[in-house]
Amino acid sequence: MRPVILCLYDISGNIARPWVEAGYEAVCVDLQAADDEPGITHIQADMLDWVPDKALVERVAFVAAWPPCNDVAVSGSRWMAGKGLGALANAIKLFDKAAFWCEWFEVPYLIENPVSTISTYWRKPDHKFHPCHYSGYHHEDDYTKETWLWTGGGFRMPPPAMPLFVEPDTTRIHHMPPGEERANLRSATPMGFARAVFEYNGI
Repeated sequence: MRPVILCLYDISGNIARPWVEAGYEAVCVDLQAADDEPGITHIQADMLDWVPDKALVERVAFVAAWPPCNDVAVSGSRWMAGKGLGALANAIKLFDKAAFWCEWFEVPYLIENPVSTISTYWRKPDHKFHPCHYSGYHHEDDYTKETWLWTGGGFRMPPPAMPLFVEPDTTRIHHMPPGEERANLRSATPMGFARAVFEYNGI
């Protein structure tokens, strides 16, 4: 049985692709539905109710999680007061569930959020990066979007691999056009970072 990378709150599957190319299997759990693809199984489930199958537990080698950030991201702070305590409580509950499973498996893990108030409610992030920091792995990631990581289980943060003399695009995320997929596109894992994570954490 092949080892598994478990991806929570993830519909894109980006973080899993380098692992799958190397022979791993991937399981992505998200409230949204997505079609399976070679090596990647998508499970549509509410993370507050999801429990891993016993057959999966012993195979998990790495966990990555992207709990929803809409109600805790600093970028949306001007709307927070109008959302009420319920929205904040739910966002923290979803983040807490990610932290629970990441630590429960006792394997290397990362939990991703943008600049977030989670650092106030839980702990400071272990690492921060912009996609352009790993554009040496994937040149299309030459843009900025500060991203925070909470990590553990022996996770190794890959060093930046950014080409020299490249001016990062500072407006790509902010100017992304509206549409049904805007939120998913904004939150998709940069492929350069995904490849770097595998290079330093794959078995």
